[in-house]
Amino acid sequence: MSKDDQDNRHCEGYTRRGFIQFIGVGAGVVGASLISQPFNGPVLANEDDQVLPAASMVKVRLKINGNRYEVLAEPRWSLLYVLREIIGQTGTKLGCDRGECGACTVLIDDLPRYACLTLAVEVENREITTVEGLMNGEELGPVQTAFAENDAFQCGYCTPGQVMAVEGLLRKVESPSADEIRSGCSGNLCRCGAYQNIFAAADQAARLKKS
Repeated sequence: MSKDDQDNRHCEGYTRRGFIQFIGVGAGVVGASLISQPFNGPVLANEDDQVLPAASMVKVRLKINGNRYEVLAEPRWSLLYVLREIIGQTGTKLGCDRGECGACTVLIDDLPRYACLTLAVEVENREITTVEGLMNGEELGPVQTAFAENDAFQCGYCTPGQVMAVEGLLRKVESPSADEIRSGCSGNLCRCGAYQNIFAAADQAARLKKS
């Protein structure tokens, strides 16, 4: 046997067999201590806790674009799902469905939120604005107009979310700087890479809103 093998086998005074035996004894002690603890059955919720079955339906009252809706929804349903599949507001797009792309951005009390990460029951009776709510009948709103005039899209799939991010920014900052525009749009991805035109549209939209 080489000296290296001997060193490896007797590192720090333990042989490999001795080390394994040591670990086995330790695990046995831990296991015995756990087994010695009495098992009183699963932990149950208190009677006062409201625990809903997985597929139970609850009434949810939503205020969307100034209109009131009362829907039956499962507590686990996202706002995105309810908007698209229950109410039929399909302007809000399903992208990544995990809060990474921003295609589903809506405004909750004037603040941009990812609808895919927001439960419908969370936003009961709060002000929800989708891209459809920015229009006046068939007339585009200022942000939508600026996007069209600046060619701020290519495939267009991310555009509703981009529009809502800019709308949310302009409701907070009347005349945003270039850095504020980039920051306000940073949560929304454009896979076509139309960012420069999106930023230009945001700048023009700020002026249109003031006119």
